[in-house]
Amino acid sequence: MSLFYIRHRTHYRYSGQVIDSANQIKLYPVQDQHQRVTDHHLFVSTQPPIQTVRDYFGNLTGFFTVIQPHTELIIDSRVTVEMTEHPVIHKKEEAMGIWQQLNAPENHLLFHDFLKAEEAQYQSEIESAVHDILSKVQHPLDTILDLSDYIYHHFTYKKGVTTIETSVDELWNLRAGVCQDFAHLLLYMLRLLGIPGRYISGYICPGSSEWRGEGATHAWVEAWLPDTGWIGVDPTNKCLAGGRHVRLASGRHFSDCTPVKGTYKGATEHKLEVTVQFGEHAFTDEELSEQKPTFTSGKEQAETLPRNSYMAYLQLQQQQ
Repeated sequence: MSLFYIRHRTHYRYSGQVIDSANQIKLYPVQDQHQRVTDHHLFVSTQPPIQTVRDYFGNLTGFFTVIQPHTELIIDSRVTVEMTEHPVIHKKEEAMGIWQQLNAPENHLLFHDFLKAEEAQYQSEIESAVHDILSKVQHPLDTILDLSDYIYHHFTYKKGVTTIETSVDELWNLRAGVCQDFAHLLLYMLRLLGIPGRYISGYICPGSSEWRGEGATHAWVEAWLPDTGWIGVDPTNKCLAGGRHVRLASGRHFSDCTPVKGTYKGATEHKLEVTVQFGEHAFTDEELSEQKPTFTSGKEQAETLPRNSYMAYLQLQQQQ
């Protein structure tokens, strides 16, 4: 059992005054037998009331609005999470029986949200790569792990070459990206095979061994099998999700799980700084003030050319 202290700070600075800032946040870690939130403090500048509801996928989601004029918005989440290692997964049935159950109409109906693959020009090429792995007669769990290994070995982990809008086709061409891209591709492959898959947003906490993307926001996949239930798979690190993977939200894709997103009226430019911090003890004021942003985007200076001042945008936070 491990105890992690996590701080996730989102700071928007606008090029001028803005009003009517309506926001949605998914910054509430999952509570289950593998992770337990022992403490959570959420601070929003101007301290608006936050209404929370469960969304369609069961994620606790907060909503708040800042009506009065402001030039910056800070959302600071500090959480303490107790994590336990996941038990060893045992395959309980023969491979052929599991594949048959995956193809059963009742499971297609039950998991239809997690089975629909997007349209892609490179579908036939991706299917060919998938079927090379499927040439072996094996349990679907082994196929899922083989697909994760394929992505790990054939795609370069590289920041700054993709965005939250990068398609499967673009990723297939680039052969590079970050954790959200690898999760995106693995989901696509699973859905081509009829294996339900969902996108997971969260954090990967630092440990004794270094993993790609640790110490920041992270993304991975959960696949559903009839004999094991939902299984977390991290293609960025070629491993099953475990005691260092803290889950925030799940959905069909990234936009269902975005930690922060919103709209506002006013200034046409903003600068975004995201700071993610981990510790084995409660943070001191000095540790909080000295931490540098994990991710930065945008600019505070306004453009010289006018454009529509109503900004409806997804948070441009690239998963690390």
